[in-house]
Amino acid sequence: MKYHLKSSPHFKPSIDYASYLNPEQMEAVTSGEGPSLVIAGAGSGKTRVVTYRVAYLMESGIYPSRIMLLTFTNRAAREMLHRVELLIKGESRRVWGGTFHHIGNIILRQYGDTVNLNTNFTILDSEDTKDLVDSCIAELSLRTHSMFPKAKVLLEVISRSTGADRTVIDVIEKDFSYLLVFAEEIEKVGQLYVRKKRTMNLVDFDDLLLYWKKILTDVPAVREKLSERFLHILVDEYQDTNRIQAEIVDLMASRHKNLMVVGDDAQSIYSFRGACFDNIINFPERYPGAKVFKLTTNYRSTDEILSLANESIANNKRQFPKVLNSVQRAGARPALVPLENRSREAEFVSQRVLDLIDEGMPMREIAVLYRSHYQSMDLQMELTRRRIPYEVRSGLRFFEQAHIKDVISYLRAALNPMDEISWTRILKLVPGIGNITAKKIWEHISASETPLETAVSDGVSKMLTKRAKANWQKYRSSMETLKDETVLSRPPEAIREILERGYIAYLQSSYENYEDRLEDIEQLSNYSEHFKSTKDFLSDLALLTNVQAEDVVEPGEESESIVLSTIHRAKGLEWSRVFIIGLTDGNFPSAKSMGSLEGEEEERRVFYVAVTRAKDELYLCYPVMDDRWRDGSIIKRPSPFIQELPERTYEQWEVEGY
Repeated sequence: MKYHLKSSPHFKPSIDYASYLNPEQMEAVTSGEGPSLVIAGAGSGKTRVVTYRVAYLMESGIYPSRIMLLTFTNRAAREMLHRVELLIKGESRRVWGGTFHHIGNIILRQYGDTVNLNTNFTILDSEDTKDLVDSCIAELSLRTHSMFPKAKVLLEVISRSTGADRTVIDVIEKDFSYLLVFAEEIEKVGQLYVRKKRTMNLVDFDDLLLYWKKILTDVPAVREKLSERFLHILVDEYQDTNRIQAEIVDLMASRHKNLMVVGDDAQSIYSFRGACFDNIINFPERYPGAKVFKLTTNYRSTDEILSLANESIANNKRQFPKVLNSVQRAGARPALVPLENRSREAEFVSQRVLDLIDEGMPMREIAVLYRSHYQSMDLQMELTRRRIPYEVRSGLRFFEQAHIKDVISYLRAALNPMDEISWTRILKLVPGIGNITAKKIWEHISASETPLETAVSDGVSKMLTKRAKANWQKYRSSMETLKDETVLSRPPEAIREILERGYIAYLQSSYENYEDRLEDIEQLSNYSEHFKSTKDFLSDLALLTNVQAEDVVEPGEESESIVLSTIHRAKGLEWSRVFIIGLTDGNFPSAKSMGSLEGEEEERRVFYVAVTRAKDELYLCYPVMDDRWRDGSIIKRPSPFIQELPERTYEQWEVEGY
């Protein structure tokens, strides 16, 4: 027989909740039992609701150890539970709080043996998983093909398959179609990878969820025990959960149904990582009778910014409709700023940033957001010229990226055949050539009076291993082309030749985000159009990247700088002044997303997230002319997300002076 203590019927909280919560937040925090969905609009105090909900449950007599709080970072869980501790001086550390993977690890250590998993398993980190997949590839002798995908690419496919509960073949067909030629081999790698992990008692991050779900579905006694144990389950950022995470939550909450999920359907923007929009949008169908709370009071942005955001997201059909209302003062209408081209766009943003700094705006309160990393290249160059400090939150600075450095190394080696650094870098791109072989080849090249001729001669082929010889021809073809002075003298043409004679294939086999990297290189080609020769182009890059290097802030140093970020990296953050650049049809939304309603609506949600990062001023910028290396200079229409906005929501600026 089980006996459960109940809370006192005369519950008197120590916190005056009404003093700290608005009516919408109060209703969600103090709601009773049963399933509930909290739609937390941008800037509406989502974290406050989750924190006070945990405090409220504990004050109402729920033992902390019977509450589970699932978040997407352990830091978020720690911060929320620390706030709970400060609020009620309770035992909040006994709450089961953390990421899905953190909680999954705890459960597998206790119950893994019920699904034949030794509970002394070792968790693989990202490098370990890559090494293990490499060993599978070697065991299956699949490296004989020069362009067989690298371990990092295969891991992305395998992980997507696990998280979305789809077969490897299905994931390749829908998300990685360029890998179809290797589909059967990749499936074999995945199967061997699973067998090796079992044999060696290893689990990767995906397994922490996979085995957790397996325990809940295959071992009813454990499912009953766990679902009985946790009286209340809360999930933060629910719109970012994948299919397997949502299924785990449903199984864990199957006994008491006291499940509160918190998120914003309008900020669901991570489908490319496996997030499943259906989890949040179909929640009321999975839980009939679930209470739905909407937090619409925004504490971040002005009325004018929210008006534009509301008008934009209203065009989405699949959503929980809501209208954000500001508690801030009124402000200026967002500015819509058409510019002649990308260069002018960069000049405008840079000049406006200087104006804002002169007006006393701290640089840390200024951000420039973009859909794709490549859109920041011209801006990075212009900011560098004007010595405006900036921090790139979307990854490495443009010219520090490996694929950009690869292409530049090709050009440098062709232009200056005595450049050992560049030769070594591009030689090592060839599968089968390592440090020792690269050094031998370089010594052979540098001893010649005609190094470029020697580099593509049969003499080099004789120095290669069998595997390297099989991959040599693509590299050789690229360098043969660059021997042609008419090609090498025109940097856009030289870059295109490098891409088409093997580097695109290298990107596909080496990077899971090869399309993004290809866009970066295309933008590099577009930028090089401004120069009369490859020599001028490389000289300009060298000078500017040296200036960039001087401005790099070491970790731990305090600095004042503006922020450059993709919108995806900016989610959850806020700035006083926000610029959104590259708002042209085909760039934002991206062309590949516009083939379906689902893709279009997610892109509109990305735009909505960008707009709602701004507190006081918002600038929507787009170049009228766009240079694309495949199409040449073309006139671009503004983004459909701009075209569908009522004119009353923005003020159009005309930029003069050039």
